[in-house]
Amino acid sequence: MMVLITYDVETITPAGRRRLRKVAKQCVNFGQRVQNSVFECLIDPAKFTELRYRLESIIDPQSDSLRYYYLGSNYKNKIEHVGHKESYDPEGTLII
Repeated sequence: MMVLITYDVETITPAGRRRLRKVAKQCVNFGQRVQNSVFECLIDPAKFTELRYRLESIIDPQSDSLRYYYLGSNYKNKIEHVGHKESYDPEGTLII
């Protein structure tokens, strides 16, 4: 399933900046950054549960926020890209 994850982490304090880096690192481990605080994650439900637990353990719910958008398995018809950065195919060939 495709899940779009967005976050807003308070960065006024050093602790907030650390949380921001930790949230971004977890998202990178499970998905593809498509904008500064936006990740597309092609992920199975068990891995998503793990990611969600990790993210919610990092943030401070009093000053930070996470949003999950469930696009499901038929996500290709729900995403349209216009502009500068080329889109990627999360199910395509990975070249390292």
